[in-house]
Amino acid sequence: MMSAFWMSIVSYFQNLDLMGALELAGTIVGLVYLFLEYKANVWLWPAGILMSLLYVVVFFHGKFYADAGVYLYYIGANIYGLAVWMKGRQQGSDQSEELPITHTPKNKILRLALAFVLVYAILAWILVRFTDSPVPYGDAFTTSLSIVAMYMLAKKYLEQWLLWIVINVVSTGLYLWKGLYPTALLFIVYVVVAVLGYFKWRKEMH
Repeated sequence: MMSAFWMSIVSYFQNLDLMGALELAGTIVGLVYLFLEYKANVWLWPAGILMSLLYVVVFFHGKFYADAGVYLYYIGANIYGLAVWMKGRQQGSDQSEELPITHTPKNKILRLALAFVLVYAILAWILVRFTDSPVPYGDAFTTSLSIVAMYMLAKKYLEQWLLWIVINVVSTGLYLWKGLYPTALLFIVYVVVAVLGYFKWRKEMH
C-alpha cells in the first residue's frame, strides 16, 4: 500500500502541469504562512493573502468548490486580521498595542458553534444540490469550521489552534483521496504545527 502511495507521488511530479505548479507554489507559501502563524508574526497575513489566491484556482480546478469559496473568504479575512493585529482592536486595550493572545470569551463560544452549524448546513445543501463535488459533506465540514477558526485567529484566541487540528486532519484525508499530494503533505505538517502552536501560544499568553 505504501509503495503504491509513493508511486502515485512520483507519477504526480512526472506529470506536473500548470495546476500542479500552482499547487506547489501554494504549498511553499503555505509553509511560510504556517511558520509565521506559529511565531505569531504579523507577516502571516500577507502570506495568507498570496496563498489564498493560489488555492482559489487549485481547489476550483479540483472541484473542491467550498474550499475554493472559503479561500476567497480568506483573502478578506487576512486583510481584516492584518488590520486587527496592527491596531490592537480589543476592548480595553490601547489602539497602539499589539493584540494579545487570549482565551475565547465564554459568551462567544455558543455563537461560534451556531455559526458553524448554520454555515455547514447551507454549504452542504448547496454542494449536494448544485455541484458535482465528490465529497460535499467533508468539503462543507472543513470549510465551515475554517471560517470560524479564521475569525478566531484574527481575534488571536488560543483555541483557534484546536479547531485547526481537526480541520487539518480531516483535510489531509480528503486531499490524499483526491490526489492533491503536495497539499496533503502540507496539511500533515499543519497538524503537527497546530499542536505545537497551541502550546506555544498558551505559554506566551501566560
